[in-house]
Amino acid sequence: MTEQHGHARAADGARLAYQRRGDGRALVLLAGQANNHLWWERVRGDFHSTHSTITMDYRGTGASDKPDVPYSTQGFADDVIAVLDELGVERADVYGTSMGGRVAQWVAARHPHRVRRLVLGCTSPGGEHGVERTNDVRRALAGPGAAEALADMMYTPKWRAANPGPYTTLGDPAMPPHAVRGHLRASNEHDAWQVLPRIAAPTLVLHGDDDVLAPVANAALLAERIPDATAHVFPGARHAYFEECRPLSSTLVAGFLTEAR
Repeated sequence: MTEQHGHARAADGARLAYQRRGDGRALVLLAGQANNHLWWERVRGDFHSTHSTITMDYRGTGASDKPDVPYSTQGFADDVIAVLDELGVERADVYGTSMGGRVAQWVAARHPHRVRRLVLGCTSPGGEHGVERTNDVRRALAGPGAAEALADMMYTPKWRAANPGPYTTLGDPAMPPHAVRGHLRASNEHDAWQVLPRIAAPTLVLHGDDDVLAPVANAALLAERIPDATAHVFPGARHAYFEECRPLSSTLVAGFLTEAR
């Protein structure tokens, strides 16, 4: 299997680490807030029969630069385009989950000619139209048991018992504090509501109905706001449906990406 690792250069000069694996049509996989490309390690292989997968370390994570500057989901989207340019990929399928879904909204809305098909998982349009997590969830994530609380919000107890980890979706432990704060601010300030109707790519919206990090009501909002979008909800699944609901979730995505239109 072909593997390629390197760095792209963002418009401001920041070095952005990327990882490409496999052969075939390009599929960009965008991770959640304060996570690097390892977010996708359990599932990226599900797509290699038809696609090469492209992941990246957001600025502030992994092997990318970690400048102490304001971060935003729009800025992360620009970084995605810089990686595609470096790899010579003119058009790709894009699958973003959590904050990666927020970033993917901007990629598809601002660069419609670069996105063939779009998958948005466990995410939100943000702003006043998005349905936010409750204050109880926020307090749990800020308290002394934050790590355990996050794991419980990502996976059901049954799945965790059968899959004891380690988990690669609970944050990049090497991130400096300013980058952690920057990622949180970027996700919290995301608001793509006005540009969602500009998305031209056929879109699949996926969500778990027991997701308290990004409440499931956001799935219907995105599917209604984006032209040519459909939604699928996984009963009983939490934020990391893409791992817990394998192989169904990956099969749905793969089918969507390869179906004739």
